[in-house]
Amino acid sequence: MPDAILVLNAGSSSIKYAVYERSDAEELTLRLHGHVEGLGSEPRLYVDDLQRNPDYRALGAGADHEQALAAVLEAVDGQLGALRLVGVGHRIVHGGPGYSEPVVIDEAVLDALHGLEHLAPLHQPHNLAAVEAVRSVAPHLPQVACFDTAFHRTQPRVAQRFALPRAYEQRGVQRYGFHGLSYEYIAARLPAYDPAAAAGRTVVAHLGAGASLCALHGGRSVDTTMGFTALDGLPMGKRCGSLDPGVVLHLLREAGASVDGVEQMLYHDAGLLGVSGISSDMRVLLDSDAPEAAEAVELFCYRAIREIGALTAALGGLDALVFTAGIGEHAAPVRRRIAEGLGWLGLALDPAANEADGPRISADDSRLAAWVIPTDEERVIAAHTAKRLA
Repeated sequence: MPDAILVLNAGSSSIKYAVYERSDAEELTLRLHGHVEGLGSEPRLYVDDLQRNPDYRALGAGADHEQALAAVLEAVDGQLGALRLVGVGHRIVHGGPGYSEPVVIDEAVLDALHGLEHLAPLHQPHNLAAVEAVRSVAPHLPQVACFDTAFHRTQPRVAQRFALPRAYEQRGVQRYGFHGLSYEYIAARLPAYDPAAAAGRTVVAHLGAGASLCALHGGRSVDTTMGFTALDGLPMGKRCGSLDPGVVLHLLREAGASVDGVEQMLYHDAGLLGVSGISSDMRVLLDSDAPEAAEAVELFCYRAIREIGALTAALGGLDALVFTAGIGEHAAPVRRRIAEGLGWLGLALDPAANEADGPRISADDSRLAAWVIPTDEERVIAAHTAKRLA
């Protein structure tokens, strides 16, 4: 009986899932995927069996992670057929300084990951709620934690440090970086697109509702724009990106804001939404005639151009630029504006290829190669889980 791996990516109000078949040759084939949306309000389960038979199911008002996971496992079980579910892989946002690779979750690991919740309070608790839910409804299934921070542990120490007293670093205050599962996938796929760039210096632009950049040298992370939290670096859909810490002090001391109020603003009311006052969705902003929408798009692109320049300096040059994730893969106007700002690096786009979303979008005479490569974090998680459970 062929084995199957369930991949879970749990957030505060949604759970994404996928099922991969593992062959005897260790190849992974996607067999099923879907999501739960609306947790805490009117949750619904979406199931896609890849046979053009999508199905939406109401879960009942107020269903929590455990109830949602029970529904997911029931739906998965009904679609497995001859497949045997042998394990669950989770996206865990934060592995702290101690976890540089995926790990099978036991009591000690789970306790340690709960101990990191203060480093990612808006993500880690929900990731771990899915782990706890699986333990409750299917305790026989082994589980594997795959960390968004682990890929960046190859960075030199100087790239991970803040200029703060050493005591804070000993307490875990350092630059971690995120979106590592996405960058790991791109690093593994890049040799098939551009072997020279894969062996050399590449900046990957993971541009979506959450956005960051990563500098790769020989496929290894040497620097990234996100730091201690997922607030750092580029402006995002609702997150501010890099911010003078004095602004936070000003808001707390002079504007009378509360800590909770500032946190709400930085994580949920800033970014594209805050600048435009219209939407956090890049598609909506690109379709809008409002000057505020144009300003939000301009700022997003300007900051990306500036940060790509900084990572190019960290790499000592640049051989290729890769766009990925929702905006990176589908927003041709954003790619064009960023490319126009990188003409000094010798980047020239092929307009037709850019409008067609790639894969290669740089012109034949461009000194810098540019690519659009779809990411697949779930497949990375499935591969790590299969390896740990082999």
